[in-house]
Amino acid sequence: MSDKFDLDRFVTKHQEDYETALSEIQQGKKQSHWMWYIFPQLKGLGKSDRAEFYGIASLPEAVAFLQHPLLGSHLKEITTALLPQTATAREIFGKPDDRKLHSSMTLFALVEDDSLFQDVLDKFFAGVYDEKTLKLLGIR
Repeated sequence: MSDKFDLDRFVTKHQEDYETALSEIQQGKKQSHWMWYIFPQLKGLGKSDRAEFYGIASLPEAVAFLQHPLLGSHLKEITTALLPQTATAREIFGKPDDRKLHSSMTLFALVEDDSLFQDVLDKFFAGVYDEKTLKLLGIR
């Protein structure tokens, strides 16, 4: 499965940076550069080389990311760690990473029956899905 979508591009970075990312979220403030591969968003939303390289190309790739034993568990763990935070997404992530979180949570809420990603949308984005993500997917 990881060969079809080249999920190994994420695995390497998770092995390097996931613990730092989790610690920063638990402390309530993102301080280093890991957003692209920890909370990936749909390809085409970001314009940087990293955004393109780590962009998720389709809903099936998002499903594969969630089903990957390391990547899916990391995404769920760090998303769960985000929920108790009392600051806003902008205060935790800064700009524009707060928008990246919005698009990432929208993407994964669309492919996961578990309410975890919807819970983040509800808490930080008034339950509203990211419009740009929906448009790129042809949903709106």
